[in-house]
Amino acid sequence: MPELEVKGKKLVLDEDGFLQDWEQWDKDVAEALANDDRFTGSKVELTEAHWEVVNFLREFYEEKGVAPPIRQLIKEMKKRFGPEKGNQEYLYQLFPQGPAKDACRIAGLPKPTGCV
Repeated sequence: MPELEVKGKKLVLDEDGFLQDWEQWDKDVAEALANDDRFTGSKVELTEAHWEVVNFLREFYEEKGVAPPIRQLIKEMKKRFGPEKGNQEYLYQLFPQGPAKDACRIAGLPKPTGCV
């Protein structure tokens, strides 16, 4: 299993770069995951807009116990933030490697169902 070291802590990841234990997540872990290009081939520089999505995903997961697939993510983002942020184009601009998969990975959540 791949590992990620953050501030002296070794975190276990699955083969796709997702944390094995979502409760080990914090903002430092998110930054490290965003800067780890082993799994996506690119890094994500987290902006306020990225954090909005990441925090939304964590709240969603805490409430529902599941990471949303892309269609549900778009629908729920639209409800919360309006159509300018709740659409596929906006989310792909933030997370070009796949908004549901990459955003969930950075948020420390399990891989959403339906993600390859």
